[in-house]
Amino acid sequence: MGAMITLTAADGFTLSAYSAGPKDAKRALVVVQEIFGVNSHMRHVCDEFAAAGYAVVCPALFDRVQRGVELGYQAPDIQAGRDLRAKVPDAGPVLDIEAAAAALPAGARRGIVGYCWGGTVAWWGATRSKMFQASVCYYGGGIAGTRTETPNCPVQMHFGDQDKSIPNADVELIRQAQPQAQIFVYPGAGHGFSCNDRADFVAKDSQLAMQRTLGFFAQHLL
Repeated sequence: MGAMITLTAADGFTLSAYSAGPKDAKRALVVVQEIFGVNSHMRHVCDEFAAAGYAVVCPALFDRVQRGVELGYQAPDIQAGRDLRAKVPDAGPVLDIEAAAAALPAGARRGIVGYCWGGTVAWWGATRSKMFQASVCYYGGGIAGTRTETPNCPVQMHFGDQDKSIPNADVELIRQAQPQAQIFVYPGAGHGFSCNDRADFVAKDSQLAMQRTLGFFAQHLL
């Protein structure tokens, strides 16, 4: 189990974060939240990576708008999460993931992995920061809109082909713009297929995506 810590971003803003895993780890991850805050599911994801030997920090990106946000997955919470996301300053997420990266063990190789909105932020971690050696993006709806940005590290992406918020055409646009990226599409899977608190959860696809994610980080965080 992890604990909440406080981070200070480059602009002086302080935010909370969930920290887990060995403090002397040689490989470390920033885990980026969905639009539901650093809720119990995100802490569970962090604990899974920690059990695999990674030091992990998950910054509370909504702190810049409202502190202590933990939402569920029903319709009112979805809208609340979207409203909060819309209020986050444009530069905030990158500043905050870099603050999280700085809080990881000194000398560790650093990766970033994000889900939903966090999948897009993990893409920005690859393109708008140079603090990460690998990036994994799960069903990031904003990736297509910023697909021509240049990544500074290897990138892996995961999408469901039945995602109602990310058309398959968008995934193909990303493939065309980023031919070097490793992109996996899961037949029959919807948005959030890797979250066991969502209706779209698909256990076999979640397990396969996790295997691919751990393999990718093992390869690139040497």
